[in-house]
Amino acid sequence: MTRTQEPSEPPPHKPEAPDAPLATDAPDGDARVVRIRRRLERLIGIAATEGNKLIPLRNGDEIFAAMLAGIRRAEHTVDMMTFVYWKGDIARQFAQTLAERARAGVRVRLLLDGFGSRLIETEQLDAMERAGVQVAWFRKPLYLSPLKQNHRCHRKVLVVDEETAFTGGVGIAEEWCGDARNENEWRDTHVEVRGPAVDGIAAAFAQNWAECHDELFDERDRFIEHRPQGDAVVQVVRGSASFGWQDMQTLIRVMLQSAEERLRLATAYFSPDAYFVELLCATARRGVEVEIVLPGPHTDKRVCQLAGQHYYQDLTACGVKIYQYQPTMMHAKVITVDRVAALIGSTNFNRRSLAHDEEVMLAVLDEEFTATLDEHFEADVAASELIQADRWQRRSVLQRAREAAVQPIRRFL
Repeated sequence: MTRTQEPSEPPPHKPEAPDAPLATDAPDGDARVVRIRRRLERLIGIAATEGNKLIPLRNGDEIFAAMLAGIRRAEHTVDMMTFVYWKGDIARQFAQTLAERARAGVRVRLLLDGFGSRLIETEQLDAMERAGVQVAWFRKPLYLSPLKQNHRCHRKVLVVDEETAFTGGVGIAEEWCGDARNENEWRDTHVEVRGPAVDGIAAAFAQNWAECHDELFDERDRFIEHRPQGDAVVQVVRGSASFGWQDMQTLIRVMLQSAEERLRLATAYFSPDAYFVELLCATARRGVEVEIVLPGPHTDKRVCQLAGQHYYQDLTACGVKIYQYQPTMMHAKVITVDRVAALIGSTNFNRRSLAHDEEVMLAVLDEEFTATLDEHFEADVAASELIQADRWQRRSVLQRAREAAVQPIRRFL
C-alpha cells in the first residue's frame, strides 16, 4: 500500500537551481527585483503593489510607541489582531488607548487568539468592552473540534483609518518592552506601512474577523483610494491553516531559490522539515552565503530549539552559518535576499508557522529598507555566538538524545 504523504512534506523531487536570469537591460539590482517580483506574483497569484512607504521598527521602545501613537491619531477605525495579549503595564496601555478611542466614537475592533491571549486580564477586557471596543476571540480551544485546536491565528496586525498598518513579530506583553538590553527585553522587529499594501494587511484582519463575527464592515469603513507614499514594492502574503502546500511555504521557497549572493534569516522558532533543511543546504552549495540568527540561551521554547538543533550538523556541513543570539530571546521573523528583497511578518521558520497557523508576511522589494534590516542583522550577529561545525559534531550523547526525543512532535512546534 502506498503511504499517504503528509501535507507539509516536500514534493518528490529535490529543490531545483534558480532559473536563468531574464533578458533585460536594467541594472543588475533592478533585474533581480524584476525576477523576484514576477516569480512571487505568478507562483503565489497575488499582485505586488507600488508606492509604499515602510518604516522598520526595532524592539519594543520603538514598536509600541509607534503603534500607540497610531491608535491615538485614529479618527474613523482601528482594527487590531494579535496572538499574544498578556498582562502588565504595556497591556494596560493598549487597553486604555483602545478604550479611549472607542469612547471618542472611533470604531475599534480587537481580535484575540483563543489560546495565545488566554492570559489577558479580565478587568482590561471588561474596560474595553464597556467603552465600546468590539472584542472577538479566534477559536477558543474549549469550543473547537480536535482538528481545529492546533490551528491558531498567529498574525499581528494593526490598521488605523485604513491608511496606516503595522505588522511583524511583536505581542502585547512586558517581554517585548525595552530595547533588547537584557534577558527581560526581547529582540523583535515590526514595520509601519503606508500606501496600497495596507489593503493586503487589512484583508488579513478581515479574513479572521469574518470567522468570528457576523458584521464584516459598516458605514465607518470608507474604502479609501491609496496615494503613493514611497518607493517600496510590497506583496502581502497570507498563510492560512489548511491541508496541502501553502502560500507561506511557496513564498519562502521562492526567496531561497532566487538568492544569488546572500541570504540572511532571523527567526524565533527554527524547526523546519527535511525539505526546507535541504533547500537551505542547496542554497549554500550553489555559492550563496547563508546566515541564520536563532535564539541562544534565553529561548522561551527549549523543545523547539532542540528540534532545530537536530539539523545543525547537516546545515553547517553545507556551509550554512548559524549564530545563537546571546543577550535575550530572539523573536524577529526576517529574511533578506541579495540586498534587494526582504520578508518580514509573523511567520517563523518552523512547521507550525508554515503548515498550521494563520500568518501574514510582507515580501518587500526595496534596497533602502532591506539595507536597514541587514544593518540590524549585522548588529545581531555581533551579539551572537557562531556554531562551530567541528565542535558541534562532538556534542554530547545527552544533547543528541534530547534532539532525537523531540523529533516525533516537531510538526507541532
